[in-house]
Amino acid sequence: MKIPVRDGVLLSADLYRPDTEGEVPVLIRRTPYGKAGSPGGASVDGLRLVRSGYALLVQDVRGRFASGGTFEPYWNEARDGADTVAWAVRQPWCDGSAGLFGRSYEGMAALLAAAERPPGLRAVAPHVAGSGFDEGWTRQGGALQLGFLLYWVLYDLLLDGAGLSGPELAEVAGAVDRIDELYRDPDAAAGLLDRLAPYYRQWLAHPTGHPYWKRAAPRDAYAEIDIPVLNLTGWYDIFLAGALENYRGIREQGVDTRLVVGPWSHCVTGGTFPQRRYGLAADEQRLDVTGLHLDHFDRHVRGRPAAGPAPEPVRLFLTGADEWRAFPDWPVPGTDAYVLHLDGRRLVAGPAPEAPGSDVIRHDPADPVPTAGGATALPGQFTGGDCGPLDQREVERRDDVLCFTGAPLTAPLTVVGDTVLTVYVTPDAAGADVTGKLVDVWPDGRAELLCDGIHRLAPQPAAPVPGATPDPDPKADTGPDPKPDTVPDPVPDTGPGPGAGGVPAPGRPTEVTVRLGAIGHVFRTGHRVRLEVAAANTPRFDVHPRMVAHHTVHHGGAHPSHLLLPRLAGG
Repeated sequence: MKIPVRDGVLLSADLYRPDTEGEVPVLIRRTPYGKAGSPGGASVDGLRLVRSGYALLVQDVRGRFASGGTFEPYWNEARDGADTVAWAVRQPWCDGSAGLFGRSYEGMAALLAAAERPPGLRAVAPHVAGSGFDEGWTRQGGALQLGFLLYWVLYDLLLDGAGLSGPELAEVAGAVDRIDELYRDPDAAAGLLDRLAPYYRQWLAHPTGHPYWKRAAPRDAYAEIDIPVLNLTGWYDIFLAGALENYRGIREQGVDTRLVVGPWSHCVTGGTFPQRRYGLAADEQRLDVTGLHLDHFDRHVRGRPAAGPAPEPVRLFLTGADEWRAFPDWPVPGTDAYVLHLDGRRLVAGPAPEAPGSDVIRHDPADPVPTAGGATALPGQFTGGDCGPLDQREVERRDDVLCFTGAPLTAPLTVVGDTVLTVYVTPDAAGADVTGKLVDVWPDGRAELLCDGIHRLAPQPAAPVPGATPDPDPKADTGPDPKPDTVPDPVPDTGPGPGAGGVPAPGRPTEVTVRLGAIGHVFRTGHRVRLEVAAANTPRFDVHPRMVAHHTVHHGGAHPSHLLLPRLAGG
């Protein structure tokens, strides 16, 4: 069927209905990936929704597959989604009530539509959804999420659904096949992307926080989302920070909001990775993700009373303990700040060490520190081969990776919340990326990655030439003024973190905050906490700077670099 939206464009959709003559509520999934696949998407049994008494409307978004109009990621999803809901609830087979759901792009599109408050919309269930299209999707900590972004555009957006054929389609297929080569030289894909995906260059041209991004930012519209929200995500999901921000931001408006976090990456949801198995309870199908959706929509779309007491708002799978736990909120109440200082190559609790120390990292863009697992969405995502809790020992053997390790634990350490590295760095004048990884070292030496982050420092300006004409004012742009590289707050804030840092003072240590990410993890007795510090994580992030550089990492004395862990008391 064709559904008209306000500018006259027709969007194509498939409708699945229960075998009944009566009016029923409708659940809507809007996707850029083709409505011809599984009707519920990758995680939800769509036919089970229908058997449970819901109509299911699955729609190709504007400009994709059978829908009219021109596709530009996210730019039209708020209005098109709201218009689709308004159309659906007016149909004679609908009882006037609706819900929105979907994974990844679909989930963030659902939140954008919910902020439009279309009539009849009663609940939304975003799954592994972000909170904005800039920080957390296109960039993190100021660095471009190259590994995900380039592959997403080439494979997911251009290879299918864009209407390409003949030489153009062959060119895209060739680019997908040589993706590792393009990661090393992203400029080699510029001509192809400019012709077939011109929006990609726009993403590169606009920094985090620029008004350009506001059309696709649920985080800017929390006050307008006034219906219950079920947020589902994974500890190794690339959009974890955004999902947590969505939960907090919407809950702060007084809206009924729930959060479920499992030991999953963006596409590995069975709880089993090549080097780590979390058990049957970790499988999202064993958890019954479809049942979670039905419970959410039955309560809030149908208004059916719950069969038992309402569940706790937050349900987390604690890795290490490998079990589900319920909590009253996120951030989880009852945590305290457990601080470990960098001291030589150790991590030590207690006061900052008095003796100063430093290490120099050589950054070579021809041989950058490689990505090894974590919250990635790279080409091997469907097998889990390059995401999740991979062993870091091979990376740690490199001389451009600094490892700081704590003593073996004499009792379990439970960490639940946002982890943050505060580190003092004298960057190269050409600029620097400061990366950090939090690692659980097992008694047998296995170094299991838990989370990682990055913070980009801009190049230092060249010394002025006497008598030269000064450059134009860089603040003349229409975007927000760049922030100076002031001393960051070492305590994690409620957002996914700022963009790139400003310009550090030449030759002087700069205090850098690297938001490593959120975890729910138990370090067992005999295990050790490890921190890795480096200057690259490639191809997950683009290489910066693109020249050989040297950075000095300071610790102790006047530069008390430290790791902050939210420790759960009695956990």
